[in-house]
Amino acid sequence: MKPAAVKRIRAEKQGRRGEDEAALYLHAGGWDILARRLRNPAGEIDLVARKGNIVAFIEVKWRSSAAALDTAIDARRLARVCAAAEVEAANYVQPGDDMRIDVLLLAPGHPPRHLENAGQF
Repeated sequence: MKPAAVKRIRAEKQGRRGEDEAALYLHAGGWDILARRLRNPAGEIDLVARKGNIVAFIEVKWRSSAAALDTAIDARRLARVCAAAEVEAANYVQPGDDMRIDVLLLAPGHPPRHLENAGQF
């Protein structure tokens, strides 16, 4: 197997572990996980979660160091999550709900950073 393919497989596995960790963190904070890894032509959403009348479409970023988290998310990535959330919103948002885009940043040995309302619709 080519080195690039091995690297991609490792990154995919770590991403899934990061999403599992993020789901556990959110669940411990009172969130119900509604969906994982939603893909549509507009983009991908790592997690969809509900707490009360808030539905959050969540981008999860895992990095090997806390310093690397500062550049883990950018406007282009957030725009794709927002576009994907707009496509999926009708499946999860009920009348009277608020919806938002959140980002959850994870690094070993550091508490998760939950950025609420990180993106705009």
